[in-house]
Amino acid sequence: MAKEIERAGIPVAHICSIITISQTVGANRIVPAVAIPHPLGNPRLPPEEEKEVRRNLLRKALAALQTPIEEQTVFS
Repeated sequence: MAKEIERAGIPVAHICSIITISQTVGANRIVPAVAIPHPLGNPRLPPEEEKEVRRNLLRKALAALQTPIEEQTVFS
């Protein structure tokens, strides 16, 4: 779906746990997630630390959306 949204001219940052799958399906802006069972956080962390993990992931995704690219790019 990310690929189709991009074709419409809307940039998409695909946050994923398994980068190779995102590359295979053609996502252009790939942001690595935390882990498979909890891609957007770590419930084992104290609440404030987990919020910071989520904030950092969101910042990476927003930076990816603002970055012009020519080919698939992984934003580490």
